[in-house]
Amino acid sequence: MPVGQLGSGFEERMKKNSNAADAPPATASSDALVLFGGTGDLARKKIYPALLAMVERGHLSTPVITVARTPMGADGFRDFVRKNLPQADAHKDAFEKLARLLVYVQGEYGDPATFRALREALRGRKRPLYYLAIPPDAFPEVVAALEQSGGTEGARVVIEKPFGRDLASAHSLNETLHRGFSEEAIFRIDHYLGKEAIQNLAYFRFANSFLEPIWNRHYVSSVQLTMAERFGVEGRGAFYESVGALRDVVQNHLLQVTALLAMEPPNELAGDAERDEKVKLLRSIDPLAKAEIVRGQYRGYRAEQGVAPDSEVETFAAMRLHVNAWRWAGVPFYIRAGKRLPVTATEIVVDLRRPPRHLFAEPVDRHSNYIRFQLGPERVAIAIGVKTKAPGTAMTGRDIELYCCNERGQEMDAYERLIGDAMRGDGMLFARQDAVEAAWRIVDPALRAAGPVVEYEPGSWGPEDAEGIVGGGGGWHVPSTGPTP
Repeated sequence: MPVGQLGSGFEERMKKNSNAADAPPATASSDALVLFGGTGDLARKKIYPALLAMVERGHLSTPVITVARTPMGADGFRDFVRKNLPQADAHKDAFEKLARLLVYVQGEYGDPATFRALREALRGRKRPLYYLAIPPDAFPEVVAALEQSGGTEGARVVIEKPFGRDLASAHSLNETLHRGFSEEAIFRIDHYLGKEAIQNLAYFRFANSFLEPIWNRHYVSSVQLTMAERFGVEGRGAFYESVGALRDVVQNHLLQVTALLAMEPPNELAGDAERDEKVKLLRSIDPLAKAEIVRGQYRGYRAEQGVAPDSEVETFAAMRLHVNAWRWAGVPFYIRAGKRLPVTATEIVVDLRRPPRHLFAEPVDRHSNYIRFQLGPERVAIAIGVKTKAPGTAMTGRDIELYCCNERGQEMDAYERLIGDAMRGDGMLFARQDAVEAAWRIVDPALRAAGPVVEYEPGSWGPEDAEGIVGGGGGWHVPSTGPTP
């Protein structure tokens, strides 16, 4: 399939791929969790804490089998997990329950003996969930070995992003996965979609009738999404060199949020209804043109360990998207994401059009009426920006925010939620093949024909050129710190 084209045969491929392996019934929960790469950073920092929380809530009672190359016995593996779980001492009972579920299989991914040992460890369980917490270049080897050992029948598989490096590699990765698994059995995990803030965004959009009449081009002037990080690459320079901001957060996190923000209401929340609407929205967005994007790199990035001295990898990107849907025609969607910015915050601002006539001496500027969604990392807030009269005899106004929601923290970690959903076979919060490829179709031209990166000062809001992306629209919103809840 040529790069830059999604292809018209997706539905045919889905039908063909549905015969790749028998998926477990939608109502059947997985009866084992098999973790490949269980000694890596992701497992230690995210997966094991999520499993501990699941055990404590009574949501996990199946075996957890880890397959990894590091030689260690069963007791050594349990000690390894304990040492990498700071919560273990404070949650002793839960950890002891988790420890009894842990099984360790040591071996190389390319060795058939490893997969024979895995089959023995499964002890006849019919519906395992495989979690591939391994580099993408190891996926083909593991998927092929699982298929050859008879391990894919009735199974599900979770894979971590990035889902490819561009449209062509994403398509190739999907073809690899479909050799052993049906589309319904593949769970492409993006932890961002499991966050409480993202769920709150969806709920607010579709649970409030006052929003629908204004959620369109007649009342919305523009939409901005900002994902700012105050920190840099923090010792992960070699990894960041392989991704950059576009691959790291734009193609997945921010385009998924854009789809959720702008899609049509699904008929229901069950099955694929919501994911169908996301795909329709993503397919309506024009591929990024060179003139619609600015790429930046913070000063000092090239001195980071693992970074090339002449690196052209972007640590900042700002872009303007055009959504060719009836609801949004003519409404620009602005996205910016970057490291070493003034704050760490993720925020959406939906700017509303000005009143048709100014009755008061002072004008109502572009930033007076809006709806703001703050999506973390520590704070979830929904606020409406309005203009009210300032106290006194003069008819002058002031800008205030009315808070619908203003909370800190979340009850359940995203990984805990998503692992539980995958084990139950609920794919609503996971990326589907056509959505992944539709998102790559948007970003792909910017990857292949991007101009040079523009240096910016750490602690600034990126290159000055990024202001031109918004143009005459009044500039970028600065993420709100808001009142402390």
